[in-house]
Amino acid sequence: MKRGKALATLFLEFFQFGCFTFGGGWSIVAQMQRLYVEKKHTITGEELLDITSVGRSLPGTMIGNVAMLYGNHVAGLAGGVVCLFAMVLPPFVVLTVLTFCYTAVRDNPWVVAAMTGVRAAIVPIMASAALPLAKGAFRYPPCILVAALSFGLYLIWNVSCVLLVVMGIAAGLVICEYYERKGKGGENHGAA
Repeated sequence: MKRGKALATLFLEFFQFGCFTFGGGWSIVAQMQRLYVEKKHTITGEELLDITSVGRSLPGTMIGNVAMLYGNHVAGLAGGVVCLFAMVLPPFVVLTVLTFCYTAVRDNPWVVAAMTGVRAAIVPIMASAALPLAKGAFRYPPCILVAALSFGLYLIWNVSCVLLVVMGIAAGLVICEYYERKGKGGENHGAA
């Protein structure tokens, strides 16, 4: 009974996310940050960052991957399936209806204006998701340099995303090892 209630709650929450997720996966991250990190405290900001990072790295849509990963994290495989289904159900219904009505609404000035407004609202939603996550992503100062270097390598020299991910993993391991040894060395030095 308790598990069924938890799954129903997850379904309703992710159904709501699905109804109001405009602009891709980053808007769901902002909503999840607000609900699960700040309000319910079911995960930490760092765990959300991990879920988002893995969701971005896996094949498929980020939004579906994040829903599946979060649901699996809190309620097992059934939770992941429920969250994924609830997330994709609203856009599926809307797109099905729009497909049948497309020719009637594509030139409607009200529809064009509404879509323009939705695009404008995406920027602050994405920013509100990125700013809290940046704190967890840039734990050590060199992480900012790695992010800037990765951005430059991708944007200027068109380096493969796969190579950038591998380089990021290697840099992260080196940076964390350095700061961990530095912390242990400082503690041992202070104790002596």
